[in-house]
Amino acid sequence: MIPSYGALAAAGVLVALVLAQRTARTSGVNPAQVWNVCVIGLFTALLGSRLLLLVLNWRDVRRHPTWMLGLATIHSPWLAGAGILIGAAAAFAYMRWQHVPVKPTLDALAAPLTIGLALEQLGALLAGAGYGTDTAVRWAVTYHHPLAQRWSGTPLGVPLHPVQAYAGLAYATLAVFLLVGMPMRRQAGDVAGAALIGIGVSLYITEVWRDPEGRGQILQGALDAPQVSAIVLVLLGAWLLRESGQPQRDCGFPPCRQKEVDRMGHGAVEESEAHEASHE
Repeated sequence: MIPSYGALAAAGVLVALVLAQRTARTSGVNPAQVWNVCVIGLFTALLGSRLLLLVLNWRDVRRHPTWMLGLATIHSPWLAGAGILIGAAAAFAYMRWQHVPVKPTLDALAAPLTIGLALEQLGALLAGAGYGTDTAVRWAVTYHHPLAQRWSGTPLGVPLHPVQAYAGLAYATLAVFLLVGMPMRRQAGDVAGAALIGIGVSLYITEVWRDPEGRGQILQGALDAPQVSAIVLVLLGAWLLRESGQPQRDCGFPPCRQKEVDRMGHGAVEESEAHEASHE
């Protein structure tokens, strides 16, 4: 069970990296820079989350040093959220340092990251991580492997909602819509904004069927921490869609038609002719 989670999470990373090379060209940014952004973000997210886990559990690890071998298999929403924040901060720092256009790059990463989330949820379904609530539906899943209970706290022998499958299907459907709609975007930031809203809505709804244990109850149980994060994602997505003011003219890489014309000097000739005509 547990190795399947790591395998599918790694598969999601590889698929996202390969697909990002194609979406980068559609978005008009340099694929090499998008690759660097992905690698830096992923590496710092993984390293930062595991170091944080080690620091928070340092006393236990000192008493049982062999537990360090199992750090990579521990899955929790708090740890995932911390990793995402650390990776995003490192990626944005790199983009600012290398003057990588932010909104077109986010557009290029939207669909690949959504597909990666879908595969990660499939791995969580097989491993029993992020399990659902008790249910009597015909498509319920029942776990029996003791490692699922040891590392994820999954109840054994109890029919549960396959909430990971619900989330994975929602993310996969969203990724298809993002890929289809990307060539039709009106301005930079549209695809990223739609992705954030879609991910936030999917996360908020699927939390209804996810077991609340360890997910942080807020407002006397009305919300949990992932749902609050979902609301933040929806607001960020709406901000991206609203703040994308004028249609994107700077196509980045490769240069768009208008930039080629300006560089060849035709734009200056046309402006000169228009100026002379106005004086006549």
